[in-house]
Amino acid sequence: MKHPDISTETHVLGEATVQTVVRAEHCDALAARHIAHVAVVDAAAPYTVVRTHLSGAFMQVCLSGEGQTLLDGRWYPHKPGSVSFAPAHVLHAFHCVPGQRWRLAWVRFMPDSVRSVDGAMAPTMSPFDGQVLEHAILGLHGEMQGAADPGTCVVWVDVIERYVARLLEPLQREPRLVPVWNAVKADLARDWTLADLASLANTSEEHLRRLCQKNLGRSPGRQLATLRIAHAAHLLATSDDKIEAIARGVGYVNPFAFSNTFKRLTGFRPSDYRARK
Repeated sequence: MKHPDISTETHVLGEATVQTVVRAEHCDALAARHIAHVAVVDAAAPYTVVRTHLSGAFMQVCLSGEGQTLLDGRWYPHKPGSVSFAPAHVLHAFHCVPGQRWRLAWVRFMPDSVRSVDGAMAPTMSPFDGQVLEHAILGLHGEMQGAADPGTCVVWVDVIERYVARLLEPLQREPRLVPVWNAVKADLARDWTLADLASLANTSEEHLRRLCQKNLGRSPGRQLATLRIAHAAHLLATSDDKIEAIARGVGYVNPFAFSNTFKRLTGFRPSDYRARK
């Protein structure tokens, strides 16, 4: 399957795509929850979005049809009953599969949202039934087109936020992983081994692999790399620290290994990523 060029910011709707959007600038209840906008989209090719600098975290649920979503530097099929989450400061992209309609519901968070905080969560694709979220977004949109009663809007946004919270706290569903990744985020520069991580989880290395695959959709090693690169991207976007210092600070002694891993997970070399600030 042909994927779009991910080196440039792209936003192509196409004539057959219909978006139902509510934005924070028009809805105080969304602004109070630090949600930039919510939407339900009925999309068809050439619908394509590439965000080379995602300022706030982004959650997107597939309701029907199929599309392709870029996470962790890889393209994933995005099918009904699944949700993608992209943290801030990552390369993020998605597009329709030609010949198929793709129905989506999404929530975009502001940069100052707790959902967008560096290290809050790694990119993920997880099972999730988004029908209630879809109805809540459409309910909010309908209210905004009518009376726009503030109290009613707060109720709809509360439902949206509750369903967001149900998804975006996956580590809390598996308490053995909480101390592992909290310790890693507190000391990314450490030369972490699988044995170190398994010890923190009080389990075997093989069982830790299974726990991470089930709860995070990736191996412990890939989760470690994802957290390191996510923090490096945050620093590249928000500080003037030297690239070599950032690489050491997130655990890469070899700058070439850092650059190659950064390119694999974000689509850019660190210097190119910084140049987009």
